[in-house]
Formats: sequence, structure tokens, C-alpha cells
Amino acid sequence: MQTSQGRGVGLGLALVSALAFGGSGVAAKPLIEAGLDPLHVVWLRAAGAALVLLPVAWRHRALVRRRPALLAGFGLLGVAGVQACYFAAISRIPVGVALLVEYLGPALLLGWVRFVQRRPVSRAAAAGVVLAVGGLACVVEVWSGLRFDVLGLIIALGAACCQAGYFVLADHGADGAAAGDGAGGRAGAADPVGVTAHGLLVGALVLTAVARPWTMDWQFLAHSARLGGTGVPAGLLLAWLVLIATVAAYLTGVVSVRRLSSQVACVVAFLEAVVAVVLAWALLGEGLSAPQAAGGVLVLAGAFIAQTSAPRHARPGPVARGEGTADAERELSDGPLRT
Repeated sequence: MQTSQGRGVGLGLALVSALAFGGSGVAAKPLIEAGLDPLHVVWLRAAGAALVLLPVAWRHRALVRRRPALLAGFGLLGVAGVQACYFAAISRIPVGVALLVEYLGPALLLGWVRFVQRRPVSRAAAAGVVLAVGGLACVVEVWSGLRFDVLGLIIALGAACCQAGYFVLADHGADGAAAGDGAGGRAGAADPVGVTAHGLLVGALVLTAVARPWTMDWQFLAHSARLGGTGVPAGLLLAWLVLIATVAAYLTGVVSVRRLSSQVACVVAFLEAVVAVVLAWALLGEGLSAPQAAGGVLVLAGAFIAQTSAPRHARPGPVARGEGTADAERELSDGPLRT
């Protein structure tokens, strides 16, 4: 019963994360259309979130010494890499194509688990990826405006690799994770909140070199932007982008991976594209076609099928390696990814 409860909480957090991430485009697009450079929007998003979570990063400062590679990887791949590659890709290829290629991340993740880590992958997770990728192709209407640009596709594939890395690293070191990294927690534990805070800080530092925010017109934030024909303060849109679409999205996303598995959570994340399209239709007046609606149904179906692939038996607790772990490892063979 406790396992089922934890699984339900994890699925709920994954859905909240997808909703929060999906709302980022609605807040960012009015800022970009009003004249703010896309890379500056990305930097403001990451830097603002890092500033909000700075007290959390300080509380978990021991992670810098204990897990530097994890924090650096999460910041480089999960924060800076995904966003920088995506924005670079859409400058060369259509947005729909870039989004579809980026969301090949779950398929790449399953390939990593199966062929690199040599762990079994559930049929439900694989079927969910296939359905969700097909549905996403309909959601973004990939057939409209397709043009072949080798470099653009390579960069978009880089975004997919970074996305897969985000889920792997979000799940990394979860065994025995506990709050109290700043007060002498287990050597192998990595609190998800602490990882998120430090990852956003690393990502913001990396994006500073790329976006060069000192060239930005800071007075722009005191003006208004048009959201669906209505003037909205730019500062309010930025607050939504930072607090909801970044802080809340990353925190709930990382914690959901710990409660589900990277394989399941990454497929549920496909809902982000559906949310983005629906919100764009409702708030920005962008059309929602029949193929897009049908694609949303396929994405939902894929996410539902994938979430059924969670292990039937939960791990009872941390088991030290060398102390009868063979049975535990066999039990976990179809369970959450632990790298």
C-alpha cells in the first residue's frame, strides 16, 4: 500500500512538472515578441531560479564536496545544455521539428539503459515511448515546414541527449537519499532539492557566458508585453517563468524521478508538449488543429502505458554492496534506474 501511495505521489509530481514546464512558452513568447533576445530570456529564467534557490543551495553546500560531478553534470546537461541547444536548433530548423527531435530523449534513455547499462527495459515503457513520439509528431505538426539542415538537426539531437542526461542524473544517487546533506548525510545520498538548487546555479553560470546578459536592456522589464492581446507587465511574466516554469517545474520533476523511475518519468514528460500547445491555443490564440488534438490523445495514452511499468516490488531499504545484494539486484532489474 505504501509503495502504491509513493507511486501515486510520484506520478502526480511528474504531471505537475509537465504542466509547469509546458507553461514556460506562454510566458516566454510575449517577452521574445516584445523584443527580448531568446537567450536573455533563458538566462533570466535560470539565473532567477538559481537566486530563489540560493538559500537551499547553501543549506546543501556539502553536496559540492561530496557530489561535484553530479551537480556539474545536472547543471550543464539538465539546465544549460537542453535550453541552449534547443534555442540554437530553432534558429536553423522549424520549432516543431526541433521539439520532436529533442523529445527523442526518452528513446535514447531506454537505449542507454538497455545497451549500455545492460538492464532490461519493460515493454510498457518502450510502447509508451513509441506512442508518445508519434503523438508528439502530430502535436507539433512536424510535416509542416520541414526542411533538412544537418547542423540544425545535430544540435537538436544534442538537446535530446541533454534531456536524457537530465533524467539519468535526476535519478542518480537516489538510493538512501535523505534531507540533511548539509549535516552529514550518507556519503552516497544526494538530496533531490539540493541537486536541483546547485544544478540551476551551475546552469546559470554557464548560460551567463553564452547569453552575455550585460548587453541586455534591463529597462525592458519595467514595460508591458502582449499576452493574447492583453498588456501584461513583463516582470509578472518573468516571475511566472522563474517561480512556476523553472523552480516548481525542476523541483517536482527531479523528485518525481526519484519516486517513479527515469524511464517512466521521461515519458510522462511528453505531456509538456501537449500542455504547451493547449495553453498557446487558450492564451495566445494559436490554432489547435484536429491532428494536434489527436496527437495529444496519443501522448496521453503513451504516458499512461509507460507509467504502468513501475516495479511491482519496492526496495525495502538501502542494502550495502557485498551484503547479499544479488536478490535485491534481481528484484530491481525491472525497477527504477539507479546509476
